[in-house]
Amino acid sequence: MKRRSLAALRERLAEGKGLPRGVLFELANDDRAGAQALVKAVKAKASANRAEGQRLKHMLRYENELYAQGVTLIAGVDEAGMAPLAGPVTAAACILPKGYRLKGLDDSKKILDEGKREELATRVKADAVCWAVGWASVEEIDALNIYHAGLLAMRRAVEGLGVKPEFCLVDARKIPHIECPQKGIIHGDALSLSIAGASVIAKTTRDQLMNELDVKHPGYGFASHKGYPTPEHQDALERLGALLIHRRSFAPVRRALGLEPTQEELFALPAVKGKARGRSRA
Repeated sequence: MKRRSLAALRERLAEGKGLPRGVLFELANDDRAGAQALVKAVKAKASANRAEGQRLKHMLRYENELYAQGVTLIAGVDEAGMAPLAGPVTAAACILPKGYRLKGLDDSKKILDEGKREELATRVKADAVCWAVGWASVEEIDALNIYHAGLLAMRRAVEGLGVKPEFCLVDARKIPHIECPQKGIIHGDALSLSIAGASVIAKTTRDQLMNELDVKHPGYGFASHKGYPTPEHQDALERLGALLIHRRSFAPVRRALGLEPTQEELFALPAVKGKARGRSRA
């Protein structure tokens, strides 16, 4: 039997075409080292695909419970930008098609490659029944506090949806003053595909804004740290001073401006501070 070209088979796999029927069996009986390496690679890819399929199935369990009750218009809701010293807090809401699965879709904090996040966000936006973004400004953050400003951004995202959701799945909290029923899920962006979809939209939308602010305000490094309290950002605050986009209710900004600590900073217990830091998110 004529041996197949391993280079041609590798090219097929690289193009995502898969192997012709029966070829894997042929390769398993081929004594060439390259053939055995190809068999190993095919099996590893198949195993990874099965694992990804199981992960996506697991991330639909909250949605499947609602589908079983006849609910299909399920909005996932999440925010980005709670911890930064600058810029607004951003929220997103999206309604995905029933049973939607997108390979690689996950909590945006777990997707470290910026290009991959952008790719996933683009796909989610294209495939979603509808999606929307909500903002809470720096002024609103300072007036309301960051927690309530985050809720306000979430409410605005839900209200901005072109299709009214029948139910909302929300990351870690409940949103005041929305009409539909909802469920807050701790670590929901890692447990629900609907929330994960909102997570990548919120994160990439806010990151794009911070990239634009980096061009407008050179020297602060917004494109690299996105407003988070990195040593680079805090050094820029000390050298260049605070901008209008800096949150005056956050301690490092207050220190840079020579302002007195807030009452919350003065009387907060260390354990509470630690818990607050633990809730900070990308």
